[in-house]
Amino acid sequence: MASFIIEGGHELHGEITPQGAKNEALEVIAATLLTAEKVTMHNVPNILDVRNMIALLSKMGARVTQFGEHDWEFQAAELDMDYLESDEFVSSCASLRGSILLLGPLLSRFHHARVAKPGGDQIGRRRLDTHFQGVQELGARFMHNVERQTYEIDAEHLKGTYMLLDEASVTGTANIIMAAVLAEGTTTIYNAACEPYIQQLCGMLNRMGARISGIASNLLTIEGVKELHGTEHTLLPDMIEVGSFIGMAAMTGSELTIRNVSFENLGIIPEMFRRMGIKLERRGDDIFIPQQQHYEVESFMDGSIMSFSDAPWPGLTPDLLSVMLVVATQAKGSILIHQKMFESRLFFVDKLIDMGAQIILCDPHRAVVVGHDRQFKLRGSRMTSPDIRAGIALLIAALSAEGRSMISNIEQIDRGYEDIEARLTALGAKITRI
Repeated sequence: MASFIIEGGHELHGEITPQGAKNEALEVIAATLLTAEKVTMHNVPNILDVRNMIALLSKMGARVTQFGEHDWEFQAAELDMDYLESDEFVSSCASLRGSILLLGPLLSRFHHARVAKPGGDQIGRRRLDTHFQGVQELGARFMHNVERQTYEIDAEHLKGTYMLLDEASVTGTANIIMAAVLAEGTTTIYNAACEPYIQQLCGMLNRMGARISGIASNLLTIEGVKELHGTEHTLLPDMIEVGSFIGMAAMTGSELTIRNVSFENLGIIPEMFRRMGIKLERRGDDIFIPQQQHYEVESFMDGSIMSFSDAPWPGLTPDLLSVMLVVATQAKGSILIHQKMFESRLFFVDKLIDMGAQIILCDPHRAVVVGHDRQFKLRGSRMTSPDIRAGIALLIAALSAEGRSMISNIEQIDRGYEDIEARLTALGAKITRI
């Protein structure tokens, strides 16, 4: 298990460019299984979860070629279906949350899928009902193998239908889209997720020959086609990294420029940081954060305490609430953080309290943060990263703290952030990996 040693209290200076979007990468890489032709991708992030997904496709029999630092070519002309029944495949799926995205493509093109109960962050229950109910409505047969902890799905014939999703699940929507593009007839998905990553997936599939309309809305219509073809695709910058860097600049009192952010795809994220009193400027497709010693949280119009909560797009992504909670510890004013989706994601706040933050954990979903307004700095501490987003939030806290901090289990951070210590060291941070 690796750890970071962080010497806090150093200002950051310079420019940083966000990596390709992790969540999009897992979706579009899975979608390459829908065609026997070559699919070329650019701006693929070099992070642990994505590397594991690519390695899994290669073991399944897809031809995978890297021809640049972030450029890949995929061709799934044939797959080793025997490997999909092996214990090694089940074990690989169990350690990778994104493996659930193989369900739709395998079912759509090969009529059979076996996936393990996926692993990933320890942030509470993450149910898969939306995935399975969606493909069942298309005509798939579903069986849960309790002994092997696998899900086996068969479908000799998928037929389009109307469905109303019980939740706007991003990965659930992606799986249903990928299952429906080769189904017979028309599929209508209401209450579909409409995040930019879903929009990117739909755009890529349309270039491959799919017929998807309603993109960027929560009502998608998919006319099934006989086959899909190859294409070329460029991934968006990672909006979670962009938000993390904004929070990092604010917490360390640094002047920072974030380059090539695809501003129009950031949604409400810049505005939510502005509500915390953080100044930021859009300069073309860059974001400039000036140095500021103080930032004050707004109140609502009636004077009540500001609250942030996650919501389906175009609401605030839950992946940034951990970062915003940390940033609030040094703001002037108080804020309520309401994490609706996951019941364990706020449990990392005890580590911030040990660092001197004033936080009241009301219940598994809500925390009240009383900002220090920099009158008291956080103290360096020993911590363990429980998940990707809590890990980067703890790293931000450590960068702003007095003294040295150690963060263990940084493999969680590696799952979502590419070469983060080298990129931050180039800005002036003092981080050592041991």
